[in-house]
Amino acid sequence: MGIHYSCITYSRIKHIIKTSITTTTTPLNLLLLRPPLTMEPMPLQNLHFRNLRPVKVLGNGATGTVFLVHDLISDPSARSPFALKVVEKSTLRSDHRARWEISVLNRLNGDPHPFLPFLIGSFETNEFLGWAIPFCPGRDLNVLRYRQPDNVFSVSIIRFYLAEIVCALEHLHSMGIAYRDLKPENVLIQESGHVTLTDFDLSRALTPTFWSSDIKCLKPKSNWDLDVKPKSYWDSNLKPNKCERTCACLKKTKSTRVLPVTCVNTSLVTNERSNSFVGTEEYLSPEMVRGDGHDFSVDWWALGILAYEMLYGTTPFKGKNRKDTFGRILTMQPKFTGKLTALTELITKLLEKDPTRRLGYRKGACEIKEHPFFYGLQWDVLTELVRPPFIPSRDNVGLTVETVGISIKEYFQKVRKPPSPLDSSSCSVSFTEF
Repeated sequence: MGIHYSCITYSRIKHIIKTSITTTTTPLNLLLLRPPLTMEPMPLQNLHFRNLRPVKVLGNGATGTVFLVHDLISDPSARSPFALKVVEKSTLRSDHRARWEISVLNRLNGDPHPFLPFLIGSFETNEFLGWAIPFCPGRDLNVLRYRQPDNVFSVSIIRFYLAEIVCALEHLHSMGIAYRDLKPENVLIQESGHVTLTDFDLSRALTPTFWSSDIKCLKPKSNWDLDVKPKSYWDSNLKPNKCERTCACLKKTKSTRVLPVTCVNTSLVTNERSNSFVGTEEYLSPEMVRGDGHDFSVDWWALGILAYEMLYGTTPFKGKNRKDTFGRILTMQPKFTGKLTALTELITKLLEKDPTRRLGYRKGACEIKEHPFFYGLQWDVLTELVRPPFIPSRDNVGLTVETVGISIKEYFQKVRKPPSPLDSSSCSVSFTEF
């Protein structure tokens, strides 16, 4: 069974999904959610600031704050909430980066992908600029990792999530977009259990190279011990905790996000290489640390860092401070425990310090797909035949029409106000909720 996405609103999409789940005889593991690899362009909704009712702060970052919101007119019962990212226009850098992110999401609406977000709509007032994307109730890979034994994922689960991330990056690169901000916190878990990338304010338009077009990938051959587990293995290891841990327990030490010296232009002007210095410091590639020009291969480096963190619970080059971290990125090799496996060999090739020798440089995503770690994976039916290892409950949002709302204006006023010595601790807790 397929779901047709054209010319319908976000609320209608979710209604179709829920109706289909309750009426079809298709197995649940093949239905939740089965986004096709080719999708119709997504229509935009008209959002009006006065009609939006925020009910919760989902998170905040360098660019703005993300609220869980529903539309009082089109969704008065709050059955289809969405994520609304809001920035204050008074901050020039945030305003420019926000407009850039909206332009990228607009492009994704015209060429959508199941592992990338789409723009539901946007609004602008004298004070604020905001845009809406689908809400992901499964939170992010960092939160999910902390629910696992020893705070690390199994090899089978790593394979599942890496495969979907590779597909998402491949699609971005084919559009001429380098993501440049891959990290666990930016890999969200959709209601379907599949991943979606978020935060495109640090992305950059580059000239697509020859492999960004249609290119045949060879089937990988392997003699590696792939540690293949049955699908039921995922279910037993990724059930959500009945009691959520506190935010402090679910957050690792926050890495510093390195911002560009000058903001990217809001038009999609392409370059073959970029010299900007952006990203999260533990995920920066050697060429970015050195200040050399970089291209799409910086995303494959970040994929290697992500895979390492999913396997060991820490990044491979983390130092005592930024200078130490950068020195390790430039000079050290990743350290592994135990025997060499297909996964550690993949990580080694992704963390090649010379970008021209890095896996993915010559043929893009096809080189990663051909690696023995993904042996036996059917990429063309990835969303249809494989049940995600974790499917969040659709009822965990807990929204009702009686849920107390919050004011966006009052929230930003409170953030700007310096906390008094008496209430500084309580403010820090409420404003870092995720």
